[in-house]
Amino acid sequence: MTSDVQSTTLPPNGNDSGWFDRRRVILWGTVLFVLQAAFLLFLAAWQHGFITGTASNTSSDFVSFYAAGKLVLAGSPVLAYDQAAHAAMEHAVRGPDGPYQYFFYPPVYLLLCAAFAWLPYYAAYALFELLGLVPLILVMRTIMRQSGWVWLGPLLAFPAVFWTIGLGQNAFLTAALLGGFTLLLDRRPVTAGMLMGMLCYKPHFGLLAPVALLAGRRWRAFLAAGAMVAGLVLLSALLFGFDTWRAYIEAFAGSQSVYGTGKIDYAGIVTPFGAARLLGVPAGAANAIQGVVALALAGVVGVCWHRQRGTPAARAALLLSATLLAVPLALVYDQMIALVAIGWLVRAGRDGGFLPGEKVAIAALYPLAIITWPVGSAWTIPLGPVLGLVVLGLCLRRLRLPAV
Repeated sequence: MTSDVQSTTLPPNGNDSGWFDRRRVILWGTVLFVLQAAFLLFLAAWQHGFITGTASNTSSDFVSFYAAGKLVLAGSPVLAYDQAAHAAMEHAVRGPDGPYQYFFYPPVYLLLCAAFAWLPYYAAYALFELLGLVPLILVMRTIMRQSGWVWLGPLLAFPAVFWTIGLGQNAFLTAALLGGFTLLLDRRPVTAGMLMGMLCYKPHFGLLAPVALLAGRRWRAFLAAGAMVAGLVLLSALLFGFDTWRAYIEAFAGSQSVYGTGKIDYAGIVTPFGAARLLGVPAGAANAIQGVVALALAGVVGVCWHRQRGTPAARAALLLSATLLAVPLALVYDQMIALVAIGWLVRAGRDGGFLPGEKVAIAALYPLAIITWPVGSAWTIPLGPVLGLVVLGLCLRRLRLPAV
């Protein structure tokens, strides 16, 4: 791929180009990154008792992954789906006072959990996040055709980065796989399909990919993704036993009692389902709303990819932003997917010029992502899907499609 990094400013298209140039983007992004990093360090020090002298009883999602991995190493992978046994292992790892962190991932994810469970907890936590972040940075570097590293300030300032690290989640890996899939689809379709297949540890994020691949007649990528999923499922069944898959299916069937009843804060769910539940819409109606949105977005993606609307960068951004809104469950850290979509929009802008107001709209997503969860929790204002809707709107504008 060619590089246009010699340019010191973003393309001079759009009515905001005079003041919102590359230098200011990097400066303001780096300042925001430093402020958020300092706040995250403060929270970590406070929660671990370095400031008050008393550790708080908070926990991270990573303890759920680590406990599942420990159960695998103990020879009992099926117990990862037994909440009592899993909770007991979490308490053994982090103490008895922290809240329970649920585990609803399929057994293919136990392959990863077991690998990190060999390490001490904090070392595993740090390495887990680092091994997701580094590939994501490399993918984003290629997508946006950047060289050097000063552009990392705005990239790492995206609030979902800090939600991911602070909560110990796997959103870096998810975003890296989706980014790599969209990046390699035209040049290396089999590799791209394999990356998509590896996402089967969070299978709902592959919801719209088959639509795009079939509509776009990307048969090799489609078959490669299916083969990768089948291979990982078979490997996990051989290693952990078919009983583990049965236990997972039973646990997953009961997950609605967690996500649909408020045990997970609706303000942190960034889908139409989460917004509807935050406003008090009954679970059945909220699921129906989510289903209608998903079907509409599947139709938009299918038409766009079948007719090859817009540039490949715009189509990739559309698929990612639509996925974030179409899946029934996505939380604030999953907005890392939106960051990859933003990367593709920046690529499109650098290649053909930014549209009027486009850069300002992208910049406004940063403060929006910061306040989504706290504002929703404090005042039940459903900001969750707004970021995804803005990115989707920017994509549709580039594709010359009417808003959904």
